[in-house]
Amino acid sequence: MKQPAQHFSALQRLMHWSMAVLIVAMLFVGVGMVSTVSSLHDSLLALHRPLGIALFVLVVLRLAVRLKRGAPPLPADLPMWQRLPAHASHLVLYALMIAMPLIGWSMLSAGGYPVVLFGGVHLPPIAPHDVALYAWLRAAHTWLALALYATVLLHLAAALFHALIRRDGVLASMVRG
Repeated sequence: MKQPAQHFSALQRLMHWSMAVLIVAMLFVGVGMVSTVSSLHDSLLALHRPLGIALFVLVVLRLAVRLKRGAPPLPADLPMWQRLPAHASHLVLYALMIAMPLIGWSMLSAGGYPVVLFGGVHLPPIAPHDVALYAWLRAAHTWLALALYATVLLHLAAALFHALIRRDGVLASMVRG
């Protein structure tokens, strides 16, 4: 029987850290985008849309790699009250990382706005043009962004807890191979 890996693969680590940087950047770009009416708004919007689609593609690829390669096991002595939230938080992170770009794309479609990627490539609308739907999706996108921000902070806190308090190798499994 094959022993489970003690570390994530190099591809998994690369995707994790790349997405971590992009997600934090997206959260700041999103806040900046809705907080300004200056000419910077258009630049931030032009950056936010293609990065959101890039993150969507990356999370789908990352999920496929995760399903194929798995993950190192949690420490055997980790109490169940910590083990269950650890698994649940990963499910929530994946759900939010998939939902956020899809809701953003749907929101823009409902508002009649094009999703323009780099090089002038336009994505097709995925929702009907409907002002009420646009308003609902915009609110959902905002609330889910806040939920993603909170979940990322909890994920970071848990990683630091494992690294600095428990010193059980959980963070090391994502930092080095």
